Amino acid sequence: MSSTPTFKRLPRAVREQQMLDAAVKVFSRRGFHAASMDEIADDAGISKPMVYAYLGTKEELFVACLHREGTRMMEAIAGAAAPELPADERLWRGLRAFFGFVGAHRDGWAVLYRQARGSQPFAAELAAMRGRLVEVVAGMLDHALRASGREVGATDLEVVAYALVGATESLADWLADHPEADAEKTATRMMNVAWLGADQLLRGVTWHPGEV
Repeated sequence: MSSTPTFKRLPRAVREQQMLDAAVKVFSRRGFHAASMDEIADDAGISKPMVYAYLGTKEELFVACLHREGTRMMEAIAGAAAPELPADERLWRGLRAFFGFVGAHRDGWAVLYRQARGSQPFAAELAAMRGRLVEVVAGMLDHALRASGREVGATDLEVVAYALVGATESLADWLADHPEADAEKTATRMMNVAWLGADQLLRGVTWHPGEV
């Protein structure tokens, strides 16, 4: 009898998702450099040549993982934070969707936030995704300000958006390390930190250093 492994024929799109699922799991555990294509293929239940044939080199596979997880995250946020909602509700729903994604896809978050940021060219991919997220947050703040009859300069909006995104990412990284933590409660904590400050900004209240 032949010892050659046989694989159930599946549609290409389904097979690719299986490979990406396996790759995200292995990359999150091992990191890019230590992960092997053999382990990814074994985890996906397919042959290594099939991984190369479908998704290319290990670097190309890692980028495909980044794109898939980043797209899932952005779609979750965009789908929750509808533009017609009040500013606080929109931010809250966006945060809840974001932390919900991290809580449900801890391996995906590890690949996005931990494995990609320290290695080129993946850091550039991550920076581009973060830039899109900052644009979304800045747009939400700008919309809320204009609705209240105020305008803030583009630089100020960008700085506040970067600060909010950075704080949210750090708390998400904490959530990824604490599987017992509730994603919605974590989103509520972040909302309190973010909105109390944003509410002051929307009302035109700013802090100024005292004279020395």
